[in-house]
Amino acid sequence: MLAEPTVPPSLLALLEMLGTFTSPSLRTFAALVTGMIATTGKRTVTGMLTGAGLAQSWSHDRAHVFFSRTRWSPDLLGICLSHLIVRALLSEGAVLSVAVDDTLFKRSGKKVFAAAWQHDGAAKGPKPVRRGTCFVVVGIVVELPFCSRPVCLPVMARLWQPKTGPSKVEIAASMIRLLAVCHHERRLDVVADAAYRGKALRDLRENVTFTTRLPANSVLYDLAPHRPPRPSRLEG
Repeated sequence: MLAEPTVPPSLLALLEMLGTFTSPSLRTFAALVTGMIATTGKRTVTGMLTGAGLAQSWSHDRAHVFFSRTRWSPDLLGICLSHLIVRALLSEGAVLSVAVDDTLFKRSGKKVFAAAWQHDGAAKGPKPVRRGTCFVVVGIVVELPFCSRPVCLPVMARLWQPKTGPSKVEIAASMIRLLAVCHHERRLDVVADAAYRGKALRDLRENVTFTTRLPANSVLYDLAPHRPPRPSRLEG
């Protein structure tokens, strides 16, 4: 019989509030979260099993299958997490401060899905470029009593596929729309860096504001000039 992980009751109660897993999947998820917190090494799948003390009693396939074939939705998990954060850390009716950014995970394998040479703002040296996979992340900014400054709690993330999938801006806009629908009673003030601007942000919901850096050729002193429609070639 497989050993069961020892999950702190307070943590288990918190994970049960997410409500997106079946009972078997919840046990696996709780074990991986516990291992992710407890491990002192890399937070890989095998690293999380080691941190939870299950490396010798659980088959590694049980953990890998959870990510590859188990039916659960990362978006739904993120929405449940966002509601938990809002209920526990924000006052009723408070505006949601949302941050958008992307992060690069270094990957060296030639067959890693969606891996490519990409910009890495955390890289050292004159060329901030590394090979890896890039995730667009959306987080809610909150103030915690034990921190001297606000912190961003990630709630949703999606993989960006260079050249084949939607752009980073389109991915961010899609997640923001989903978050805005699920928190339709609140206003969302979204902030992002200069990489996040484009036409995909034009159709956000009315309860969303989006702030980013303007392009260098922006004109702020007047409205855009009126451009008459081009005459059709069939006219005249």
